Amino acid sequence: MASLADMIEEYILSLLKEGDGVAEIQRTMLASQFRCVPSQITYVLSSRFSPERGYIVESKRGGGGYIRVVKVNLEDASQIVSSIGPCISQEEAYAYLDRLLDGGYIERQAYEMMKAALSRKVLAIDLPVRDYIRANIFKAMLNAYFSAPKTRSDGYDV
Repeated sequence: MASLADMIEEYILSLLKEGDGVAEIQRTMLASQFRCVPSQITYVLSSRFSPERGYIVESKRGGGGYIRVVKVNLEDASQIVSSIGPCISQEEAYAYLDRLLDGGYIERQAYEMMKAALSRKVLAIDLPVRDYIRANIFKAMLNAYFSAPKTRSDGYDV
């Protein structure tokens, strides 16, 4: 059985699909519809519709306030590299990798290799240095991956 957060996420995803990548919602109305507190909506928005997952969440406060969720499409991988700040957590890095894999920008083998290299088990040093080093390694891997010529299985460049 799906959790409440899963159901709210699915509903927002359906709104995004209907709205060609843009959904405007009112937090209190959505909370009323799902019979939950508004903070549950905020939790879903912050945890499942984050920039590393490919979304921008904007809010307008006040009487006619709303929350706008926008699905950002990658035009090229450099958008991801430039959106990574000086530090990145393992969860954020994995979310970026999921997005790259789901979008067809990287192959499964590269995904698994990068995921392993960015793991807190491998980067076994204290925070915040670990997140700083992870960000630098991740940016370097992405830059190398996307600047290298693609080769076929027989070794010839594509």
